[in-house]
Amino acid sequence: MIHLHGKKILFLSVSFFNYEKAIVRRLSELGAEVDFYDERPSNSNFSKGIIRFNKKFYQLKIKEYYNRILNEIQGNTYDFFFLIKGEAIPSFFLEKIKERNPEMEMIYYNFDPLKEYPDLISNLIYFDKKFTFEYNDSVKYNLNFRPLFYLDEYENLNLNPQPPQYDVVFIGSAHTDRYIVGEKVRTIADSLNLRSYFYYYAMGRFAFRLKKIVDKHLKEFDISKVSFEKLNHHQIIDFYKKSKAVLDINKPFQHGLTIRTFEVLASGRKLITTNSDIRNYPFYNSDNILVIDREDIRLDPEFFKTDFKKINPDVLYKMSLDSFIECLFGDSQDDYWNAFRNKA
Repeated sequence: MIHLHGKKILFLSVSFFNYEKAIVRRLSELGAEVDFYDERPSNSNFSKGIIRFNKKFYQLKIKEYYNRILNEIQGNTYDFFFLIKGEAIPSFFLEKIKERNPEMEMIYYNFDPLKEYPDLISNLIYFDKKFTFEYNDSVKYNLNFRPLFYLDEYENLNLNPQPPQYDVVFIGSAHTDRYIVGEKVRTIADSLNLRSYFYYYAMGRFAFRLKKIVDKHLKEFDISKVSFEKLNHHQIIDFYKKSKAVLDINKPFQHGLTIRTFEVLASGRKLITTNSDIRNYPFYNSDNILVIDREDIRLDPEFFKTDFKKINPDVLYKMSLDSFIECLFGDSQDDYWNAFRNKA
């Protein structure tokens, strides 16, 4: 494991279901001194919407926020600057922190396709090391390829196995065609007498109603089936304990694997996924992973009758948060993650 004892890290990230807090905690456990800031000035639904759709209307707020950060870290020296995603971060801030810390290594990671967030491309020039979870983006923009990770809590789920209450569980945000695909899977599961549980999450009623107006997929979404309460990791783990298989529905234009993929497999649960690119990963095993076509969904009843096949410990470690940190702050893992793909 990489040692970061005595290293100072300035870490900015979008808020994504508290994974950023888990990263801060692990970096600290590895000996680093971490100054963390949310890269958005605010995480209100209004702020997120403005930043995502047209952040020029939010420029004054962004400028004030980043100038405040610069004032707070005045005089600090850092060994690393680490940014995840960077929807709101302005170029003047990147220039200023590099000017103050000319020897500092600047590391970037993105867990969304750049096709969905093209505004992020212009900031890539400021970074020494650039990583993406999207293989196609790694090729197109000459980035390092590093998939996401799981937290240890999910692997520990295997310590106390119990008979499943559900055959299929889905937990995820309400976006794109997830509801359409999810409800088709639910209907097929019912016809096969499979027990299922579906939890669709949305940030807020007002924001969801607005999205329904502009997003053709969400027009079919029954709002009575949407929850506006976000589940925490402990609640998600509790559902996994009760499940035989977990459904993952990627965005139609996304090939990078969701963090749910790694959590499910680390927890020893089977995975049903619409992401066919998973066949190009070292941990792919048709006994554990059922790939479905979102346009022609079929569930194989035999998939639910067999037990999960344990993943090789070395492969499982590569999927972990520790390995993720080793890759970003140490040596890149392109050869490992691309090896199976290049053979395919």
